[in-house]
Amino acid sequence: MPARQGSILFQLGAQNLIFMYTVYAILSLKDGRIYVGFSSNVERRINEHNSGKTKSTKGFRPWQLIFTENVDTRIEARKREKYWKSGIGKEQLKDMLAKK
Repeated sequence: MPARQGSILFQLGAQNLIFMYTVYAILSLKDGRIYVGFSSNVERRINEHNSGKTKSTKGFRPWQLIFTENVDTRIEARKREKYWKSGIGKEQLKDMLAKK
């Protein structure tokens, strides 16, 4: 199996490795916008957002992590990312944020 970057979950007795992905939402402390993405290494990805390495989020730094959801596959991560980016998903994130 080729090496992959990211978090690897080892299961005792399992022959295969499971690659975990995290869907995340970050809040711009500059203007309050919410960005949703997914990664196999959320800590590294948030650092990229806050260091200006991501073109779409560079102008709205600093960013604060406000939500995470772990899933088992990249396909599931993409589906959940699309949901959280949708109008209803964004409203749900805003509601969760308002309740904090």
